[in-house]
Parts: sequence; C-alpha cells; structure tokens
Amino acid sequence: MSLRVRWSECDAQGIVFNGAYQNYLEVAQAEYYRNLGIRLYGEISRKHFDTATVKITLEFIAPAKIDDVLTIHCRVDRIGNTSMDVVYEIFMDGTDDLVHRAEVVQVNYNADSESARRVPDGLRTIIETFESTGMVRPLADFPDLRGLMLS
Repeated sequence: MSLRVRWSECDAQGIVFNGAYQNYLEVAQAEYYRNLGIRLYGEISRKHFDTATVKITLEFIAPAKIDDVLTIHCRVDRIGNTSMDVVYEIFMDGTDDLVHRAEVVQVNYNADSESARRVPDGLRTIIETFESTGMVRPLADFPDLRGLMLS
C-alpha cells in the first residue's frame, strides 16, 4: 500500500517522527488482512482473531519527509501456535530505496480472558498459501473463519 507523509507526522526537523511509523504499520496490517478478505477490527471478528503486538523492532534507515510518498510492504514471516512474526518494509514510492524496516511479533489475543489463543487453522492456511503463492483463498472454504469475513 502507499501513503503520503503528512505534516502532522513530522517532527521539528520535517522528518517523519518515529512514533508515526507505528501508525503506518497499523494501516498496512489492516490492508494486508483486508486483501485476504478478513475484517480485522470488527466486534464479531475479534472474538476469533485479534492481534496484540508483544514485540516490535524498528529500524530507521533513511529519512522520510513531508509529501514523500511511501510504499509499505507487509509479510507474515512465521506463524507459531499463538503468535506471528510480521515484517514491514517501507520504501520511497517507485524505488528500491528502503526507508524503514520493522519486525513485529503479534499474538492472537483474547480480550475476555486477557490471554493468547491459537491462531485459527483456517487463517494459518490462508496466510501460508498467500505468502507462498500470492493466491488468496476464499474464507467461505473455512468454516472456522466465517466471523472474520468482510461484508
């Protein structure tokens, strides 16, 4: 996905403020799941799958400034029992110029019990298929994911 840097995301030097990158990652995460047909932030969907960030490593490689257009790539690198390692890379749009890299560990969080829970098997299959082939499998094929479907 692409986005344009806004003034409110910059510090006094006119460079993207470090905290703004976490917002960029959040937007990219939502777009990643939307691309798979998954409603990430719906009340019903959160009963099945709801991410909580438990670790984040941010690498600031080059400055991004007001009005720069950035392209954000997101990939799930590993899926464990309850967690996923996600890698984000942010480039200047239309180039191979890497601006920022992040590694994020997220767990499937159950807010009711305040604990991690297993990543649904259907979601695991959908993500692994997408990451290895680029193919998006229909959620309708996975009964355990019906609550995650976009309307």
